[in-house]
Amino acid sequence: MIVRSFKDIEGTDRHVKAASGTWESKRIVLAKERVGFSLHETVLYAGTETSMWYANHVEAVVCVEGEAELTDHETGKSYSITPGTMYLLDGHERHTLRVKEDFRCICVFNPPVTGREDHDENGVYPLLTEEV
Repeated sequence: MIVRSFKDIEGTDRHVKAASGTWESKRIVLAKERVGFSLHETVLYAGTETSMWYANHVEAVVCVEGEAELTDHETGKSYSITPGTMYLLDGHERHTLRVKEDFRCICVFNPPVTGREDHDENGVYPLLTEEV
């Protein structure tokens, strides 16, 4: 059994800040736990825009605080994401989040991330694996 809090991982290697300066993520469950998913608390900052494409991962996101506009590049549709709203990138959709107020969310990734990933020039996380 693992018990840890997001507070416990502040300032550790599990507390990742994007090179772009648009978000930070506290990765409470990673690939090294070997449970088949990773679990993160991510904050995207008000006034920022982040384009992403999880070509190698499926991601589920639940907003717990703040507001953002999510645009699906595949369809052109936009959605208002507010607390209690979930979106699932089950088709590896290219998407953009335009953050209206600091946007705190809980994210689940499959396959799990290692904690070393950052978005490349296409918004993609590389598919990294844990060394055994």
